[in-house]
Amino acid sequence: MDDSLVQEAAAVLARAYATREPIEPLIKTYPEAGVEDAYRIQQEQVRHWVDGGDAVRGHKVGLASAAMQRQMGVDQPDYGHLTGSMFHLEHQAIPTSAFLQPRIEPEIAFVLGSALRGPGVTVADAVRAVDFVLPSLEIVDSRIQDWKISLFDTIADNASSGGVVLGSSPTALGSVDLRLAGCVLYQNGAVAATGAGGAVLGSPLNSLVWLANTVGPLGVTLEPGHVVLPGSMTRAIPVSPGDTVVATMAGLGSVTAVFAPATEES
Repeated sequence: MDDSLVQEAAAVLARAYATREPIEPLIKTYPEAGVEDAYRIQQEQVRHWVDGGDAVRGHKVGLASAAMQRQMGVDQPDYGHLTGSMFHLEHQAIPTSAFLQPRIEPEIAFVLGSALRGPGVTVADAVRAVDFVLPSLEIVDSRIQDWKISLFDTIADNASSGGVVLGSSPTALGSVDLRLAGCVLYQNGAVAATGAGGAVLGSPLNSLVWLANTVGPLGVTLEPGHVVLPGSMTRAIPVSPGDTVVATMAGLGSVTAVFAPATEES
């Protein structure tokens, strides 16, 4: 794709954000485009957000578990950017009107204490770089109608990012085996899904290593203080106004996302 087409696609996605109206899959309009083009579209959007006063505060790995890859019909992970405006406080009402077709998923969030840059990052490097971990809930969203996304579509759409809720119980990395940490996801008091850290590329740390080594050659460093979401421990579940979603993670505590009732959004 030449630069004009990249900017055109980014503008189409920007309008979907502004109007809250989903669009047809971009791959239909740009059938010859590839993964590199999709990341160029993503970067164009990020530049637009930063120019508008937002700031990159971390990254996310998407489609890191077999369950999510099956659910979305893709066969490899991707990554997106987390900006400051995407972070929501735990237990504080989140308006679903801020999203188009939101879903939520539980993740073990890494908070970095030192910079991490590939290529060549190992698990040992990643362990040294992590300050602590937190239970988190990621709100995924898609500007693509009915979530009919190809890998190209989700990458271009900032890896289907929407929002993040971080828990408030920091845990040292050495205090928990992330692979074996079980998770129960509750929606309005009922069990909605279960999973474990090992569902995320065998270990969430593998996801962090993959991310550092993928973005490093592009000139991107994972910065101290940044949050990295490594991928979902369960399938994603749709959310509606008035929902309360809680994820409990063994050895990590819990995190709660509360969505405003429809009456408060009107």
